Amino acid sequence: MSDLASSFTASHPALRRAIVAGHICLDIIPQIDPIPGGRLDAILQPGKMLLVGPAAIATGGAVSNTGLALHRLGIPTELAAKIGDDAFGQVICDVVDAYGPRLSQGLIRDARVGSSYTVIISPPEIDRIFLHCSGANNEFTAADVSDERLAQAALLHFGYPPVMRRMYENGAAQMIELFRRAKAAGATTSLDMTFPDPNSPGGQADWPAIFKSLLPFVDVFAPSIDELLFMLRRETYARLAALPGGLLEALTPALLSSLGAEVLEMGARIVVIKTGSRGAYLRTAGAEQMQQLGRAAPSDAAAWANVELWAPCFAVDVVGTTGSGDATIAGFLSALLRDLGPRQAMTAATAVGACNVEAADALSGLRPWEETMARVAAGWPRRVWALDAPGWGWDAAQQVWLATCSP
Repeated sequence: MSDLASSFTASHPALRRAIVAGHICLDIIPQIDPIPGGRLDAILQPGKMLLVGPAAIATGGAVSNTGLALHRLGIPTELAAKIGDDAFGQVICDVVDAYGPRLSQGLIRDARVGSSYTVIISPPEIDRIFLHCSGANNEFTAADVSDERLAQAALLHFGYPPVMRRMYENGAAQMIELFRRAKAAGATTSLDMTFPDPNSPGGQADWPAIFKSLLPFVDVFAPSIDELLFMLRRETYARLAALPGGLLEALTPALLSSLGAEVLEMGARIVVIKTGSRGAYLRTAGAEQMQQLGRAAPSDAAAWANVELWAPCFAVDVVGTTGSGDATIAGFLSALLRDLGPRQAMTAATAVGACNVEAADALSGLRPWEETMARVAAGWPRRVWALDAPGWGWDAAQQVWLATCSP
């Protein structure tokens, strides 16, 4: 057993409480048989009836995916989201409560709007099409998470503001207010994004300006590489995404390091960049900033200071990738709330993300914390590749690529 794996079994303080706020929706996924020729336009035609099978019903969005994953990993978790006072809202509550009694208590019913839902058209071997209604998510505001709740939580995690109108409009004033209040209440703050439709208001928001105002109140910023490049370096995103191998094939440690430094300069204290099948990248600020993380701050701030590493994925047979990024964040935050070190946190992040992709949906592949870490301790292999970049090297004991950041 490696030093990293054995450290997961060490004693840790009582688990600290998390609030997961933001986007939630109902996913409706009709079963569709394989399509001859593999062309979706062969079945989606005006006036044509398509016979489908039973529909799978699940909840989606960051509140469901990350919040229920944290609950599954043993973290005391509250949910904070807005739903309609309608049939879809009741189904959302029923699905959420199936994972734990009273988990839906933090969901606010708003009779003025309908619940958010997504119809996912996903024939075998064809890219999915999403028909999405933002619904009540567009009406979520900072006031929907009370000061009392923030005062009792160690961590506030917020997800998917680019598809929540009130949270990105007016320079994201509502989101900035929520994070400012959370920091003032002593909570650690965490933020995840989602990739918006480039032609939507959320996709056209001035995200560089928003980040400059928002990130000083964000302790953990955890976007995907696609989201971060799209929002900060649109031309670079377009150029790399158009390459034959796509963005991930063009990804380098130098690009990640540059993005990590830019995010820290904007005020965030920890940046975790999800890189799909390539794993996840971590960069942290200095010791003084690490001591400002709030109630979920690590007891050994020095161990978290000026860290830069890239953790590869664990080897699995991929069934589906729905919610994999949300699961990765849940693994990272679970480790932070257990007061583990940065390398352990990245191992947990990639381990939980790997469990996620072993199932078609966002949650059924996840295992309890102890079972997941036992899998790591038993020698679960990584998908390791060579990094051809100066200053980076493979740490076999810790199972990460390491680099040294300048203070």
